[in-house]
Amino acid sequence: MAKTATRTRRKAPARGKSKARSGGGLLPWTVIGIAVIAGIAAYDNWKSIKPMLAKEPVAAIREITDAKPAVRKDVPPKQVALAAPAPKAAPPAQLLPPAAIPTPTAQPVKATASAPALGASETGTVAFGYCGQGAHINCVGDGGVFWYKGEKIVIADMASPIVDRARCDDERRVAFAAKARLLALLNAGPFSMNAAGKTDSSGAPRVISRDGRSFGAQLINEGLARKPGTAGGAWCA
Repeated sequence: MAKTATRTRRKAPARGKSKARSGGGLLPWTVIGIAVIAGIAAYDNWKSIKPMLAKEPVAAIREITDAKPAVRKDVPPKQVALAAPAPKAAPPAQLLPPAAIPTPTAQPVKATASAPALGASETGTVAFGYCGQGAHINCVGDGGVFWYKGEKIVIADMASPIVDRARCDDERRVAFAAKARLLALLNAGPFSMNAAGKTDSSGAPRVISRDGRSFGAQLINEGLARKPGTAGGAWCA
């Protein structure tokens, strides 16, 4: 009897547990019922709910677009430095073929006046005077030297005394006479000049003649000159 009573007590459920189980089983059904009722109410009032749902997104978009950041007028805009364009590289020089390269034209060479060849003849036809302090163009310097067109001519086949270098009165007298005689011969008419050597600082050596007769030979025959190389001391004997 005692064992039977104990078993019967163990099987009887507790009151608290039975209430908990009954409460937990009704809650899901209650939520489902509320959802069904809300769905039926939304279906019956769908025409009035649809415009409200359509307006809410548009209003939200307008609020987002209208909300622009405020621009401060007192802040100057930032200046952006523009990078300077890089200089263009010069194109390489175009190489021309050898046929296209211009060649410099040969310039004519001007012929320079050269000394006349030995024995060359030249005719003189100008008027002479005595040389002074100015430029010597056509003038007589002494018995054996004169200038013809600015060139100093030395008579090659004679030697006469020089006035400025006379060592005595007789030599000075002969020098003056030879100078006057040469001036007269040159102004007597056209004469010929034949080259007798190279021109140097002392002048251009020439043999002066007229009708084949040398002026130097005439002055020697007249006692106003001597042959080249003869001592001049005899003028002061």
